Amino acid sequence: MNSSTLRHLWSVVEETQTNTLLKFSDADLIQQLLKQLEKKSLLSSDEVGTMSNYISSRVPLIRDLALARLA
Repeated sequence: MNSSTLRHLWSVVEETQTNTLLKFSDADLIQQLLKQLEKKSLLSSDEVGTMSNYISSRVPLIRDLALARLA
């Protein structure tokens, strides 16, 4: 996973509506973010797996950022 891919991911998180980030289950949120990320850049199957694991480990942070938008 390179820095460009990470920047794309966090850009996708910022562009995603707050209620979307909060309403999905963890698994659905990961899939939703991966779909949006794949629209912006081509990921190999290895990168999809790596990115899925990365997003999974960051779900609490993503939800905290979404909650902070509401405040």
